[in-house]
Parts: sequence; C-alpha cells; structure tokens
Amino acid sequence: MQRLTENKIILVTRPTRVAELKRRFNTRTQAKFYVSHLGQDFSDYEREDEHYINAVRTAQQTLGALGRVQMIDRSFLPNFCFGPEDIVIVLGQDGLVANTVKYLSGQPVVGVNPDPARWDGQLLPFRLPDLVKVIPEVLLKKRAAKSVTMAQVTLNTGEKLYAVNDIFVGPRSHISARYKITAGGKSENHSSSGVIVSTGVGSTGWFKSLLAGAAGIVQSLGTDAAKQTGRAPKLAPKSEFAWDADYLCFTVREPFPSKTTQAGLVFGRVTTKQPLLIESQMPEHGVIFSDGIESDCLEFRSGVRATIAPADRRGSLVV
Repeated sequence: MQRLTENKIILVTRPTRVAELKRRFNTRTQAKFYVSHLGQDFSDYEREDEHYINAVRTAQQTLGALGRVQMIDRSFLPNFCFGPEDIVIVLGQDGLVANTVKYLSGQPVVGVNPDPARWDGQLLPFRLPDLVKVIPEVLLKKRAAKSVTMAQVTLNTGEKLYAVNDIFVGPRSHISARYKITAGGKSENHSSSGVIVSTGVGSTGWFKSLLAGAAGIVQSLGTDAAKQTGRAPKLAPKSEFAWDADYLCFTVREPFPSKTTQAGLVFGRVTTKQPLLIESQMPEHGVIFSDGIESDCLEFRSGVRATIAPADRRGSLVV
C-alpha cells in the first residue's frame, strides 16, 4: 500500500501490568512469584500483556503502510514535541486518551481499544481493524471529530496545567487542605480533602462518583424524616454535561465547618468570565494535578493563587 502522507503518525502506548512489575522486580519470573504468592492469578496479567503486545504490533504494521510512524510511551508525553500536522493514535484505556490530549494543540486523536473484552472505552470508539479505513479519512479531513473543552489552571507564579477530565486541588497526603475559595463573587475559607474541577469529558468519572456519594448520604439522612412524613427524598443528580460545554463544574470534597472555616461554597459552575479562584493556606503538601497524574503536578503552597477556567485551547477526538 502506498503511503498517504509524510506527516508523522504518533502511536501512544502504555506499559502493561506485567511490564510495570518487571520494572519493579527486574524479571518476569520474580514478578510472577510476587503476584502468585499473594494469591492472585498471574495468568490474567500474562493474557493482558500478550494481547496488548500483539495489538501494538498490529497497529504499527497497519499505520506503517499509511505513513511515518513514531511510537512513544505515555511517560514521555509531558516532554514530547508534537508537530502541528501530526495525527495521534492512542492505544490503551480512556485515561491514556485524556493524558495525551492535554499535551496537544488541536491535533486529531484517534482512540483505539486494544482489548474490548477488558476495557469499556468511552473515549476509544475504534478497534484495530478500523485503522485501515479511519486513518485515510482523517488524513483527507473527511472524518468527523468532537471538540473537547479542557480545563486550565494558571498560578500567580506563571505556571500552567491543562486537564481533559479534571483538576484536583488539595493535599498530597491524607491531611486537610486549607485554602480560600472564590466563585461567583463569594469567598470562603475552607478545610477539606480537596477540590475537583471537572470538564464535560470527565463528568462521567470522578465528578459523577462524588455527586453520587453526596446524594446517597442525603438519601440516608432523609430516612427518619420520611418515616414521619411518609415521603422519602428522591435524589438523582445529573452529573454529565456536554464535552464541548463552555463551562466546567467544581465540587468540594468533605468540607469541614468550624470557627474559622465554612462549608457553603461547595458546588458550582466555572466559566471564563467567572473563574474559580483558590488561594493556598498550606505551608507544605499542597498540590494541583490533572487527570489523575499526581507525578506531573504543580506545588500549591502558602500564598500561591490558582485561577481555574475553561482552557484557551481545545482537544479534538475523532469519532
């Protein structure tokens, strides 16, 4: 098959559980002994590893017939220089798609599910056999793509961080985060386990689970009142919103009211005109990270101010 383009096709991969264990224990045999000794079935790890290695090999062969392929591991994403005309193929779970998109500047991303029997893949609409049809259509700009609103946090130190799913602001460990929060013209001092700011893409994940937990607590607390009135509160919070929405949503985890802290400003929308402002009151251990990757974080110590709003750039997911 004749190549359709000389632009780079970037194939983003991730290590399997077996690969990560080998890094830790040096050999596959030692990794197997460790997992089996703890009573787990290492054969499942091996099946996943074999399936993924074969998927990577198949993707390389298919894409190599269409253009120049460069494969990178997800660990290199923060420092990798993507070209403006690159096409990016992500072979992995939903989290890998999110972690890739936030380092791009609008390049189209094709999410491929390497193991549909194992992964649901809401951000992985394609299978390996689809690449032969989908990639030429992307190259010829005949394939539709969804615009994705990202979140952006900007510190008064000049540092920035982007997110496709969500931004976490809080403590590095299991201690209380102390900060001043401002939203919609109102401000409060908080002591909590952190703040989550979610995009539309992320609204089906961490954000959804937080709202479901809060609704369940309220539902349980309403049981006694229901016995007296005969009417139980029915809560079904709608957490999901559009991927291309012009706003974000925030929620505070476990806010603690005290003599010096409040717990009224715990949920709301964030827009470009009304960003979320958070000022750290933590001498140590304060962090801000995105999409669950704590290793790629911003320090959030006393005096640092964070402004969170919809990002100045968008992602593009091929559908």
